[in-house]
Amino acid sequence: MDFKNLVLTEEDGIGIVTITREKALNALNTQTMLELQYLFTEYGQKWAVSGIVLTGAGEKAFVAGADIKEFLGMSAEGGSKMAQRGHDIFFAIERFPKPVIAAVNGFALGGGCELAMACHMRVAGENARFGQPEVNLGIIPGYGGTQRLIQYIGKGKAMELLMTADMIKAPEALQLGLVNHVVPAGEEIAKAKEILLKIASKGPVAIAKIIESVNAYFDEKQDGFAKEVNAFGETTGTSDFIEGATAFVEKRKANFKGN
Repeated sequence: MDFKNLVLTEEDGIGIVTITREKALNALNTQTMLELQYLFTEYGQKWAVSGIVLTGAGEKAFVAGADIKEFLGMSAEGGSKMAQRGHDIFFAIERFPKPVIAAVNGFALGGGCELAMACHMRVAGENARFGQPEVNLGIIPGYGGTQRLIQYIGKGKAMELLMTADMIKAPEALQLGLVNHVVPAGEEIAKAKEILLKIASKGPVAIAKIIESVNAYFDEKQDGFAKEVNAFGETTGTSDFIEGATAFVEKRKANFKGN
C-alpha cells in the first residue's frame, strides 16, 4: 500500500509517523484508517525502528476527530461495521510490540482522542485539548473511547466528559492521568523521542512482553497474572536475558540483540 495520508520518517532509529490531512485538521477518513491498519499490522512489523511517534501535521490538531461527512446516511449496520474496523485498527496499535507514543500537538477530539489513547503513552503540548464530543452529534464514541477513557481517568470523570462533551486542557489531562507529560508547544516529538531512546536501550523482547502483559490486565479473556508468569519465563529463556544479566554482573552496558 502507498501511504497518501501518512508520512513516515526516521530519526535516531525511531519512526516518526505524521498524519498529513492538515486542512481537515487531520481528521480520520477511511483512507487514513486503512493506512494506519497497514502500518501497524504489516509494514510496522518489518520497519527496523525501536519505537514509533505518532503525530499530526500542523500546529492546530493532532487529530480533530473522524471525518463526519463519511457518517452521513450510514445505517445502523454500517455504523457497527465502521466501529468494529476502528476497534480492530486501534487494538493493533495497542498491541504493537514496539512502544508507540502519541505526540499530541493541538486538538485530540473524538477519534483523535481515541487514537491517542490506543498508543502506549501520550506526550501533550501545552496547547493540546482532549475530548469526546460525539454526543453533540447524537452518537457515542465508536473507536474504544467509552472503554479506554475509563482505564485512564476512572469511571466518574469519564462519564462526565463523555456525557457533557467538555474539552480538557493539557494540564488537567496530566492531572487526571490521561497524558504522561506536558511540554511547551512544538516540543512534543522531542520529548517522545527522549522516552523512546531510553526504552531502546532496554531488552526489546522484554519491552514487547511488558506491552503484552499490561494489555492482558484489561482483557477479560486473559488472566493477567498468568500472562506475566508465562512472559517472565519466556524472557528468561532469551539471549537478551543472558546478555543483560552478564552485563549487570560485569558492570557494563548491555548490548541487546532482540532475541
